[in-house]
Amino acid sequence: MPDPAIRLHDAPARNPGLPFDLDRVHAVQANTSAIERRAATLPGRRTVKKDWQAAWLLRAITCIDLTTLAGDDTPGRVRRLCAKARQPVRPDLLDAMGMGPITVGAVCVYHDMIDTALRALEGSGIPVAAVSTGFPAGLSPFPLRVREIEESVKAGASEIDIVISRRHVLTGNWQALYDEMRAFREACGAAHVKAILATGELGSLRNVARASHVCMMGGADFIKTSTGKESVNATLPVSLVMVRAIRDYQRQTGVKIGYKPAGGISKAKDALVYLALMKEELGDDWLRNDLFRFGASSLLGDIERQLEHHVAGRYSAAHRHPAS
Repeated sequence: MPDPAIRLHDAPARNPGLPFDLDRVHAVQANTSAIERRAATLPGRRTVKKDWQAAWLLRAITCIDLTTLAGDDTPGRVRRLCAKARQPVRPDLLDAMGMGPITVGAVCVYHDMIDTALRALEGSGIPVAAVSTGFPAGLSPFPLRVREIEESVKAGASEIDIVISRRHVLTGNWQALYDEMRAFREACGAAHVKAILATGELGSLRNVARASHVCMMGGADFIKTSTGKESVNATLPVSLVMVRAIRDYQRQTGVKIGYKPAGGISKAKDALVYLALMKEELGDDWLRNDLFRFGASSLLGDIERQLEHHVAGRYSAAHRHPAS
């Protein structure tokens, strides 16, 4: 089987950001009809079969931020999720494919569950990500949002998923969005920061493109589509806009920014489409978990079912592959 090549390179350098440039922001446009036409071709452009498909699905697993962000989260649920993160695929399936152990990219939780996740993941090398800044709406007082980041970093989270103020985008107040992002980036310190744009609430693809550029100017290490709580989450047109913004930023600065689609990605076939998008638009470097993540809770179960079908020629019930 092709090697899924989980971690081939050193992690990319942190994004130092750029000085704010309003003219550059206003120059960013989005041709909606062309974007939608291109996005519509993606599901049929690249198909991978048999061993290659299994390898791509294994790669997808290594890029999952295994997530639980429910109001009824308990320490027991988080510990079970962390156990799944450490062993996301049944050992017998990995053995049948000639694979050694693999893990997911990270475990993502609320602040109160950071310590539980850290203890459950000790020695695994799996980072803990925490959602912050008044997730999911981002409407708490600004000083509290900054303090929330600082407290999560202090508690041991090595990745922080922040939410931007959508009103800054909708009113075209790009300076305010930039200043907010810079403050969040500074509060994160050594922790990597993922900027959640909540693209389903931004009104247009042009707004998505401009918000992507401003957040990268402000120092975001990743840009992320959604909280998973909006009515519209990750879509292919939005993803195409965001990954092309990443490509433009790299051309301008030489800095590689990560991408995280989140919300509504629950099927293995969807994961394959997103991996193909990353390969075609950004290249092989974005097929590893230091530059690409799925924000997901149910995706892993469907991938594991597909891998069992690859090995045994049959599908099993979903309850045989619980996530937590």
